[in-house]
Amino acid sequence: MFKQFPQNKQLVPFDSSFRISEAPALSNHPDDDECKQQLTAVTEEISRLQRIFHADKHYALLLIFQALDAGGKDSTIRKVFLDIDPAGFRVVSFKAPTTRERGHDFLWRTSQHLPKRGKIAIFNRSYYEEVLTVKVHPEFLSGQNLPETTDTKNLWQHRYESIRAHELHLARNGTVILKFWLNVSEQEQCKRLLARLDKPHKNWKFDINDITERQFRPEHQRTYETCLNETSRPWAPWYAIPADNKPYMRLAVAGIIRDTLAKLPLRYPNIDSAVLNKLRAELKDH
Repeated sequence: MFKQFPQNKQLVPFDSSFRISEAPALSNHPDDDECKQQLTAVTEEISRLQRIFHADKHYALLLIFQALDAGGKDSTIRKVFLDIDPAGFRVVSFKAPTTRERGHDFLWRTSQHLPKRGKIAIFNRSYYEEVLTVKVHPEFLSGQNLPETTDTKNLWQHRYESIRAHELHLARNGTVILKFWLNVSEQEQCKRLLARLDKPHKNWKFDINDITERQFRPEHQRTYETCLNETSRPWAPWYAIPADNKPYMRLAVAGIIRDTLAKLPLRYPNIDSAVLNKLRAELKDH
């Protein structure tokens, strides 16, 4: 029997009462080794459920990961889905929009990568950048060629409305949506950024803009708080995951995914007995 995880403590409420100041970046779980052992068991269960999910083909699963730089998105995705069947799984990382992408509405580029039924898609960053990074740096809007009639005063509220409607539409059509905000503290973020300089195998991950962006941390925190309150809904919940402790962070994410898959009415498709008998007969003939 696997342990259930305290999802209620990590689930961002649907009543706009979430406060980042009350969201811990460090878990109170004392044992990293225990977290690692449990993660192995939970990822094996995710792998088993994913095979049924892939065969069942009644649902799609969209997982969205958002965090500040060095929040742990890449390593969490890598560790949680270590044993997953790649035939039913895809990770898409979204960087700055291309010229082609900026020629469309802000949901267009991510819509090209939505999972079909039976598939799991992970968005490493997502359309949420348009109400997070772009909100902190509204100068980025100048490259989006928005209509002159755009209501700039209510732009962000309109984008929240579009996201809620988009996710509700997906949920109504069989896409299960889970969204993870990895909450890393300022001190731990600094430690991880320095590690990118100190460890040669991590040098490639360092970007000078990561340092520059740290001065905007208060603004980023405010935009995250607003965004999570505006867009955490029963059909597309946000989970605020303490990210300073990587073993716990990965286990918490894995537990939520495992529990979500386990609650779905998944089954392997049944093949008609007449069809099975015909196939057996044909194989015997060969």
